[in-house]
Amino acid sequence: MRKLLLALTLLASSSIFAAPPPLNDAARAMIRDIYKELIEINTTDSVGNTTTAAEAMKARLLAAGFAAADVQVLGPDARKGNLVARLHGSGAKKPVLLLAHLDVVEAKREDWSVDPFTFLEKDGYFYGRGTGDDKAMCAIWIATLIRFKQEGYVPNRDLIVALTADEETGNFNGVQWLLQNHRDLIDAEFALNEGGGGAMRKGKYLYNGVGASEKVYVTFRLETKNKGGHSSVPQKANAIYQLADGLTRLEKFDFPVKLNEVTRAYFLRMSQIEDGPKAADMRAVAEKDDPQAAARLSETPPYNARLRTTCVATRLEGGHADNALPQSAKATINCRVLPGEDPEAVRTKLVEVLADPSIEVTWVDKAKPSIPTPLTPSVMKPIAEVTEEFWPGVPVMPLMATGASDGL
Repeated sequence: MRKLLLALTLLASSSIFAAPPPLNDAARAMIRDIYKELIEINTTDSVGNTTTAAEAMKARLLAAGFAAADVQVLGPDARKGNLVARLHGSGAKKPVLLLAHLDVVEAKREDWSVDPFTFLEKDGYFYGRGTGDDKAMCAIWIATLIRFKQEGYVPNRDLIVALTADEETGNFNGVQWLLQNHRDLIDAEFALNEGGGGAMRKGKYLYNGVGASEKVYVTFRLETKNKGGHSSVPQKANAIYQLADGLTRLEKFDFPVKLNEVTRAYFLRMSQIEDGPKAADMRAVAEKDDPQAAARLSETPPYNARLRTTCVATRLEGGHADNALPQSAKATINCRVLPGEDPEAVRTKLVEVLADPSIEVTWVDKAKPSIPTPLTPSVMKPIAEVTEEFWPGVPVMPLMATGASDGL
């Protein structure tokens, strides 16, 4: 519950909003009850229903006194509803959008030691699908709106909550659908979404992370073709060998190191947490773009992923019979492109690195651009203030996600 309450306090006590009264037992019970209700609604893509969860949260807001016109459930599919709710402010500033997704990753009962859709608290931990990703945030936003309504608080701007479908999987991504069909309902100066996170070492908090950037997800298909033949009469030209040679060249290639505001701040602040040669390398990369330091850091996969665009083979197939020469061989290459880089330039570089015109490189999915968010003081400062209140001396760490979310 501490993490959940921290996020609620962080939202409420930032300079964007006036500080609310301290959480009392009734407020804590309400937050936990909302959290429990959400966890116990199955919102998987296969058999679940985000509409049910959205309607449940709508009912809570209406019971708290919100007007029906300010609480809507909308979506392109009966099972893929999105909740959009608005708390009206004075209008002195543009709205803030508070995002969280209702859908969860698939959960098979046989893979769990407990029922994934029964909310369980045990030994200081919460169990249940979505307890971390991302129903805790859904509960935080709804509880915050209800508290503000109950207390008669009028912020200096509208607060818009959007709880959405299909961030994890599925064909009806809620943020994308709302942008395309109801932009007016969620138009805001900026949004707060998932993407941050903290780190601990030996029971000590190291930093409080703020996700301000994410890499761009791109997938390519590599394919070689050959006329084939019988395996009893091998030929030098072999589709599998040709593709394998290209993949070996790709394995040995590294995209250049490129830092942005977020990753430069990350390595600089991490250098103050780490010690020894690693700290020195982080400082050298952040302050001097030192190539030798970058090479040493690149030996650690999470650091390497933050330093550059990466492309890696994830699937491989070829041939059609044990006794026949392959007529084709295919590989899937998944790239995580640095924000701001041109994905088409990444494809061009792949063709160059493969160095074989017989290897065809095609798009599996087109990239959706995502640029880093500026580290705006009006947002970062209150986060730092609340972090200092909870964990004195713990720095706020700007993060670039190497994964993907609807934050783009």
